[in-house]
Amino acid sequence: MGLSLIHPHSHCPRCYHTLHWANNIPVFSWFWLNGRCGYCGVHIPFRYPLVEGMTGFLFLVLLLKFGISWITLGNWLLFSWLLALAIIDLDTLTLPHPLTTSGLGMGLVFQVVSGLGGSSVGGNEPLFVHPMTSLMAGIEGAVLGIWLWDTIRVLGSVLLGRTAMGGGDANLSAMIGAWLGWKQLLLAGLIACWFGAMIGGIALATRLIHRHQPIPFGPFLALGAAIAAIWGHELLGAYFSIFWRY
Repeated sequence: MGLSLIHPHSHCPRCYHTLHWANNIPVFSWFWLNGRCGYCGVHIPFRYPLVEGMTGFLFLVLLLKFGISWITLGNWLLFSWLLALAIIDLDTLTLPHPLTTSGLGMGLVFQVVSGLGGSSVGGNEPLFVHPMTSLMAGIEGAVLGIWLWDTIRVLGSVLLGRTAMGGGDANLSAMIGAWLGWKQLLLAGLIACWFGAMIGGIALATRLIHRHQPIPFGPFLALGAAIAAIWGHELLGAYFSIFWRY
């Protein structure tokens, strides 16, 4: 739509009246206004408080999990990007390049900052490493992410004879790799494929979608990244303890 996030200020999409600060309180303002604009009365979709409430819930979960730390701050930023991209992909079947690129850049910046602070979003545990080592881990994750999904996209398109996956998924994967590193990226991809296959199969079986209907994969990647960011260390630890014991 070409709209700026900074200017103009928050306004009603119908009457374009600038919103008062009291009309911009997440979740509460929607219920206070009974789901309607306080100036023209147009209905405000319930998705607004739903997304705001989901964001607050995720931020609280991350704070309880990691406490007041660089890991929490990094995950707040990462989850903000993931949630926005997942919703956009659900609506439009696109993953905007400016968002994935800016998210990737922010992930690399945070790798440097986390290296200085002795913490890591992807590792979920203190890692006392040189900032350049942390940065290289993010670059490796980003490169693997875009190469891996681009390869899957090309091979899938050749085997199916049609476009199997959008290029935006590879960009999102690169962004996730920049934040979490290559190990957590692979875990996130595995989780995404599992949920995608399960939910897609159920949707096909119940005829909610038809066989050749495109399904947005970005939300599944975002879900996989969220699980990997919160419980990735425990999941990988359990995997290696079971299958690499001997």
